[in-house]
Amino acid sequence: MGFVFRSRAKEEKAPAAVKAPVTDSKQPRDPQAPKGRPTPKRSEARSQRRSVANTPMTRKEAARRQREERRIALERQRQALAGGDERYLPARDKGPVRRFARDFVDSRFNIAEFFLPVAVIILVLSTVPSPALKNLSLLLWLVVIVLIVLDSAVTGFRLRKRLAERFPNENRRGAVAYALMRSLQMRRLRLPKPQVKRGERP
Repeated sequence: MGFVFRSRAKEEKAPAAVKAPVTDSKQPRDPQAPKGRPTPKRSEARSQRRSVANTPMTRKEAARRQREERRIALERQRQALAGGDERYLPARDKGPVRRFARDFVDSRFNIAEFFLPVAVIILVLSTVPSPALKNLSLLLWLVVIVLIVLDSAVTGFRLRKRLAERFPNENRRGAVAYALMRSLQMRRLRLPKPQVKRGERP
């Protein structure tokens, strides 16, 4: 009887021993995978590694990448200001209305653009001890200021009229002031660079 029981116990354990290797033959679980989740496929694991490799590892690297992108954007903006490329101009210079305002100012002589060189001459005259030259410098100040005000008023009036005719449905707010500020600069120092010649109708 004892022999019979021992043989039955061996026969019952045998199938369990046979089944055990079948469970062990499955794909080994990734030790880095979270517990309770299936092991990711090889393609999924590769894509995860690539995404991790493309992501900045540290805050310092992320800041360096942002600085590089900012430098590239500024370089594009500088080239656009020199060449007039609308895509990379600053927001204040973009749009057909602002472009027309620039061309309107650049196509004519503006008294205001000669303000800086005239101002230097007047300052030099004011330092001379001669009373006659000092009085002359004061007179020149008055004449220059009056001429600039009159010329700016005429320019603003004509530009406002042309903008209303050319862009009746566009937002023209601030365009006249933008043009008048540009007229105060010497032509060679204006940014964006002038795209029309003097006397050319915009």
